[in-house]
Amino acid sequence: MQINVRNIKLTIGGLVILSLFFLTLSQSCRQGKSKVEQVNTSFVFKEHLSDYGFFRGKLSSLLPKEGVFPYELSTPLFSDYTVKDRFIVLPLGKSMEYTPQGPLDFPDSTIIVKNFSYINVQGQKIIMETRLLVKDPADHNWKVMNYLWNTAQTDAVKHIRGAKLAITLVDNSGNKHQTDYMVPNTNDCKRCHNSSSKIMPIGPKARNLNFVRAGDSINQLARWNALGLLNNMPDLKNIKQLPIWTEKDKYSIDERARAYLDVNCAHCHTKGGDAFNTGLFLNYEENTLAHLGVDKAPVSAGGGAGGLNFDIVPGDSEHSILLYRMNSTEAGTAMPELARSIIHKEGVDLIRQWINNMPKKK
Repeated sequence: MQINVRNIKLTIGGLVILSLFFLTLSQSCRQGKSKVEQVNTSFVFKEHLSDYGFFRGKLSSLLPKEGVFPYELSTPLFSDYTVKDRFIVLPLGKSMEYTPQGPLDFPDSTIIVKNFSYINVQGQKIIMETRLLVKDPADHNWKVMNYLWNTAQTDAVKHIRGAKLAITLVDNSGNKHQTDYMVPNTNDCKRCHNSSSKIMPIGPKARNLNFVRAGDSINQLARWNALGLLNNMPDLKNIKQLPIWTEKDKYSIDERARAYLDVNCAHCHTKGGDAFNTGLFLNYEENTLAHLGVDKAPVSAGGGAGGLNFDIVPGDSEHSILLYRMNSTEAGTAMPELARSIIHKEGVDLIRQWINNMPKKK
């Protein structure tokens, strides 16, 4: 950057004084300014959840302000029977773009908000943590941050290190569970959200948003499209729908089990995911039996395999590593490795039935 001040004439007592000023900023100064400008345009996480102004009234009520859009997933990830409240915050005047595969295409400065709560023995909903996923306009990459709620339920504070919370929760069937709920650190978040070495959203895919939320009268995607929040969306009948794993009357065991594995396991067990090297790919579209684990020897399970030989033994769930690891909470054995400290009994029962229904080898 160069500033020249020239040809400035001052007339004093008939004398003309010609002043020439020349100012040049060094290259190092220019580089320094460039760095400052870059920092100023990068997203900076705030210290408290309340600082963002996402919600109106009492913060723990999670009542979204205008421009904050709630959403749900047809088949959500299991996380110790927690209750999840999800929201998308779009920058003013911007919209999402429909994609047939993977997560929707979100504009820069989008914030995805996910709150984790449990139901205590008094039937109260207690919020433990809020996770933010932000698409940084500076480099167009996603960034993560966790916020830990205080016991008064008045606010949540930025928390990078992770935490262990001793809680007693009540599950969907009214059963009590005492557990140490694990709030992940930001590096743990990056593991699950890893896609070809980049952080990406996991849940908000068109196929997992393509349903009518409870208490609503219109399809979730159709509502967003009508509001101008989602562009280039095809007719709903042309959008795939991930089966809802709990709907026994509507979907087959195979459809339900595959949907469950897709949501709970495939963010790591897919090409480009954190467990890519295992060769076990559990995304819903996978149709190669060996990649699904059928008669497949594990690559790196080690002691976590429990002395078993194959990920899935058709017709024999009790000798299948997949079920063995799902039915454990032991470190080094339990799968998924993160996001749960309790065995998901209903999910285990589904996968057990799915494997046992597979035809045995003759």
